[in-house]
Amino acid sequence: MNVELTRFRVKQGKSERVDEWFQFLNEHMDDVLVTLEGEKMYVETIFRELLNGVEYLYWYSVQGSGGIEVDNSQHWIDKKHLEFWEECIDETFKPIDLSTEVVMIPEKIRNCMK
Repeated sequence: MNVELTRFRVKQGKSERVDEWFQFLNEHMDDVLVTLEGEKMYVETIFRELLNGVEYLYWYSVQGSGGIEVDNSQHWIDKKHLEFWEECIDETFKPIDLSTEVVMIPEKIRNCMK
């Protein structure tokens, strides 16, 4: 099981597109959840922060091993998600992985994540 929290910077002037991206994901949640199964993604949450005039997105995830990488998915939702990613995420900013120090998941839940 892999637990991650990573920060990405949003490109300048793309806040409205990020709004549209999140609206798209929320409106198509049934399809989004189908793609998570193939990725063995048990939890995926996106947080948003405006810090000193710069916008950041944080991805928190709990993922099992052996899942399909989103880049290799043929599902239309993943393709659309990657289009938004390319348009909105600043690739010149090195993503920051925060250190995982404590993982608190009850054993009965962990057993379902195998």
